[in-house]
Amino acid sequence: MASLLSTTLNITARVAPGPVGRVAFALFVRPLGRPKVKPGEAAVMARAVTGRLVVDGMPVTTYRWGDGDRPVLVVHGWTSRASRFAGFVEALLAEGRTVVSFDAPGHGASGGRATTILRQREIIRRLRAQYGEFSAVLAHSFGVVSTFFALRDGIRADRIVGIGSIADFDFLAERFRALLGVNQAVEDAMRRHVQRRLFPGEPDIWPRFDACHHPEEIPSEILLVHDADDDTAAPTQSRGIAAAYGERARLIETSGLGHRRILLDPEVIADAVEFLNASPSQTPAASPAADTAGAAQ
Repeated sequence: MASLLSTTLNITARVAPGPVGRVAFALFVRPLGRPKVKPGEAAVMARAVTGRLVVDGMPVTTYRWGDGDRPVLVVHGWTSRASRFAGFVEALLAEGRTVVSFDAPGHGASGGRATTILRQREIIRRLRAQYGEFSAVLAHSFGVVSTFFALRDGIRADRIVGIGSIADFDFLAERFRALLGVNQAVEDAMRRHVQRRLFPGEPDIWPRFDACHHPEEIPSEILLVHDADDDTAAPTQSRGIAAAYGERARLIETSGLGHRRILLDPEVIADAVEFLNASPSQTPAASPAADTAGAAQ
């Protein structure tokens, strides 16, 4: 079925790009499956105060741990959910921090079947309005590019931790083509659909989806953690962010953890929490080069 779909899209893209663009976009924004809460995550999730937002008619489940001001915002990745950060939440709570998060539309306990970077931004805006300015953002995978998009558009945070980062739309589109087996004409049709439907009248929208675009617009200090064996997000994605932000960014490269198990690693959790708790004067000298000391598994 997948092969038939990709063949049909490839053939049709040049003669009927409009319909192909709509179909490709619908596939692009729909996660593959809806993973459940794992047994090791259940206790932390049971401690959360849950809430509900409605975005584009879709119910969005939100979570809060603690009741302090300037919380840490957690943004999960694609085909994932907030519970995957249970280890980080537990460690932050032990340090007296407040954490807020959400399941994106089509993910976790939220409704809907699809999400977009615009919906991600709207949810983040609503959480900021509800809980106040964020002290930091902790994000994984697609959540990283969504975070930078939101921070470039009025949201503020002193610090960002990006794990297994995806940095730009071009990388997402490239993976989409490879996974679905479609050609460049299908991607071009999808891009035209996005331009017309989501950003009518706005030229040159694609750089806005690049975490490395105009780094001066995001004055946050940044910690990036990426595994050399990540088969979902290439390590070059995090390296590009580190290079773009220069002395404000530090990159730790691990090995053997992949794209998802990295969220369970005690050293990664400890490094992230230490960075989030440090004052600016306590932040180690940053470097765009990868820091592998103590990170190889």
